[in-house]
Amino acid sequence: MVPLSAVLITRNEEDKLGDAIESVRFCDEIVVVDSGSSDGTQALARARGVRVLENAPWPGFVAQRNVAVDAAAHDWVLALDADERITPALREEIQALRAHGFTNAGYRIPRAAFYLGRWIKATDWWPDPQVRLFDRQRARWEGELVHESVRVRGPLGRLKSEMAHYPYRNVSDHLRKIDTYTTLWARQMYAAGRRTRTIDLLFAPNWAFFRNYVLKRGFRLGRAGLTISALNAYYTYAKLAKLDELAQNGGPPSAG
Repeated sequence: MVPLSAVLITRNEEDKLGDAIESVRFCDEIVVVDSGSSDGTQALARARGVRVLENAPWPGFVAQRNVAVDAAAHDWVLALDADERITPALREEIQALRAHGFTNAGYRIPRAAFYLGRWIKATDWWPDPQVRLFDRQRARWEGELVHESVRVRGPLGRLKSEMAHYPYRNVSDHLRKIDTYTTLWARQMYAAGRRTRTIDLLFAPNWAFFRNYVLKRGFRLGRAGLTISALNAYYTYAKLAKLDELAQNGGPPSAG
């Protein structure tokens, strides 16, 4: 059986972390890298026998994820967040691979979100494949402020079973995260030299709604599909509007 480390990054995840930890009990070790939680996140993890490291202040998603990967005792790593779960079917699939030896440098795992009382298997949210199982000798987290991902140097496989994702507590939480991520996206794109055109503001949000609700069959999910499609359109408009605002103001405000 190939040794396997589960790694998580956290900050104030006391209400979610327990289930995430239990879902990866089959791994040889579990490592949590926390960025200075003010709730009981660290105490909960230690009480469940997890190795906890604190790396604060927050260095950014990419840096923190790589700190967690480097902290693992084993080269093969299963990375997840506190709002994600390894399902029983996915656990069995991973265990079968471990028993025979991994044949790829990493594996994509489909991720199914649970939102507004149902599993979301339509819109841009599905199948949402994520590289979360990989050999750290041949893979590394890369990216900038948002949309970080694992870059694998070598063959990449794909697993059939799903990872469960619980991304938002409610619509208000969804909106708060949209505000955070659209700000980060706008700053990243501004630094890269991208600018918003009027035509982008006119058409991109409408296209986002049409793609999610019609082309990617969000209409099949009832009100949940409508809400996701509408908020994806709002996300698109908000990030472009914030990018335009940065251009008008000559960039983000200074830290001082």
